[in-house]
Amino acid sequence: MKWKLIYPRWRKLERQTPFHLPPHGPVVFAAALPPEVEIEFVDANVSPLTLEDRPDLVALSIMLTAQLPHALVIAAAYRRRGIPVLAGGIAVTLHHHEIQPYFDSIFLGEVEGRMEDVVRDARNGTLKPVYDYLNQYPDIGLVGTARREILNRDAYVYRNIRMADLVHASRGCRFHCFPCCTEYLGGRIFRPRPLDRVVEEIAAIDNDRLFIVDNSLAQDSRWEEDLFRALIPLGKKWVSHPIEENDHLLDLARRAGCWYVYQAVFDTSETIRRRIRRYHDHGIGVEATVILGTDDHDVDAIKRLVDFLLEINLDLAEFTIMTPFAQSPIRRQLAAEGRILSDRYEDYTCDRVVFQPRRMTPEKLQEMYYYAWDTFYAGESQELKMGKLYLEVLRRDRDLPGRRRNG
Repeated sequence: MKWKLIYPRWRKLERQTPFHLPPHGPVVFAAALPPEVEIEFVDANVSPLTLEDRPDLVALSIMLTAQLPHALVIAAAYRRRGIPVLAGGIAVTLHHHEIQPYFDSIFLGEVEGRMEDVVRDARNGTLKPVYDYLNQYPDIGLVGTARREILNRDAYVYRNIRMADLVHASRGCRFHCFPCCTEYLGGRIFRPRPLDRVVEEIAAIDNDRLFIVDNSLAQDSRWEEDLFRALIPLGKKWVSHPIEENDHLLDLARRAGCWYVYQAVFDTSETIRRRIRRYHDHGIGVEATVILGTDDHDVDAIKRLVDFLLEINLDLAEFTIMTPFAQSPIRRQLAAEGRILSDRYEDYTCDRVVFQPRRMTPEKLQEMYYYAWDTFYAGESQELKMGKLYLEVLRRDRDLPGRRRNG
């Protein structure tokens, strides 16, 4: 069977440097398919997409809510010509009640060990409308090495720099963060992959720059230590979400190649100040992920927050507007309070106000979004700050004993 796997396009975050990372969902999905399925992959964000061909089936891997408008266009074009369309991914799982009629079949949940039935049904022309595995987690040992060979490598280069490859060492998350959908998608039980499988996959990736996309590495101290020790001999450079605030683990993370972490920043507390300083003390950079528009934010609070970020010498910052994604705690709260202003999928890009802020108008919050980006990067552009951080990584990497020298 010939399947066409498509990653729909979406409008990128306004003000952010316009690069593209290789997507993770499609290569993980492809790894779960039996060998009889021949895959053609198109990332519509970086490659031309034709809708006039005739594969046996079109599979849409949809991570973001903002990808849904393009996904619906693609599905309609193929279904008009009698070609079945299967859709899966985070956004499909979050919005399955309203989008199911627009596809021949939707897949909910994690795919490992479950695609043989889907492929058999597709071959027999008996696709089920829904394959529902939501909250039914497969054996984590079934997660194999992602099929990165389906990617067009030349498409993921920015200013002659190859973008980081994405990889994951675990699923699930024990935290309960108000803007996050992870509890609904992957559950609150931390599910680490077998360490030897993780190391095998990372070692095989033909790229020295990685993004470990786990929701947080700060899940289990012993697991973190084992992971970092296993990564040290590989000589990779990587970024991740937070690491546990522990001097021993932070030292191991740096020795293992940690370049920088994404750290959520909501306030100007001493806790945040200390955490950023601690990362820096261990030679780890920090990119703050800053959500604007929480209920305690007014104009002055956002201005103070931006001043604080400059004061603590953050390496990078990414500003977003609080966005009530489906199935998140903040969505439930704002919906109950009648504060949702838009349900248009294309507005859910984290740079548009889709709810009524508590302490300012929607227009003022939109204005403060631009203020935050422009003020933080007034002295140095995002590209320049990223370049300086990377050069610092190279300098410090030379000083680490026992590390393989990589460019």
